[in-house]
Amino acid sequence: MRMNTTSDTRKLYQQVASTIMASIMSGRYKPGERLPSERDLAATFKVSRPTIREAMISLEIRGLAESRHGSGIYVTDKPPTEGGGDLDIGAFELTEARRLFEGEAAALAATTISDDRLEELERIVAEMVDENARKQQDWTADRRFHIAIARATRNTAIATVIENLLDMRHKSPLCVYMLERARRVGVQPRVSEHRRILDALRKHDPKAARAAMRDHLARVIEDLLAATEPDALDGSHVKSTKRRHEYIRRLAI
Repeated sequence: MRMNTTSDTRKLYQQVASTIMASIMSGRYKPGERLPSERDLAATFKVSRPTIREAMISLEIRGLAESRHGSGIYVTDKPPTEGGGDLDIGAFELTEARRLFEGEAAALAATTISDDRLEELERIVAEMVDENARKQQDWTADRRFHIAIARATRNTAIATVIENLLDMRHKSPLCVYMLERARRVGVQPRVSEHRRILDALRKHDPKAARAAMRDHLARVIEDLLAATEPDALDGSHVKSTKRRHEYIRRLAI
């Protein structure tokens, strides 16, 4: 079943979730019944597994499905009669967009960044280390780091786009839910990756800065994939290359 992207303007995960929701409401999937696996659903809908993951999480948020440790995703025993509203953008889609925009922003910043801005980024990385040690959950330093680089481009339009993307993490219910799951299994900003970005900026090397930023945000997607595995909150998720193949292929673009 290929998604009809030409006539349906909804995001792919919304189209998948809506179709599965309709199947639940019609009785095709009954209360307590196990839903097909991510692999099978991805093949059926001809979309990537991260899209299926976002659809499944949106069904969980709506109370239509629940994850059972070591078993899979099941229709809830008493699913609600209505599916609820649009949950907006998911963390995979958002981070993919950030990777494209912030990679180019880092490259541009490398050509224009000032010594004062570099010192600011060094202080922010030190704060990130402190936040990680205290297990601070709001990732304030991480946000400041990425915004500082965007502003170092000296292009207001670029800085505004990236700030909006970062703020979207706290405005989209689906994104908030996914990031909270990541935090609950111990995902934190990777200091070494931020230092690699900073080192490239210090050298005023656009190519290295772009690569470092893109690699960093690719790892963010990897962390999200691991954290949102059905068993992740129980500490037994499987780090399988096969389970991530579709999105990793997209990361190679």
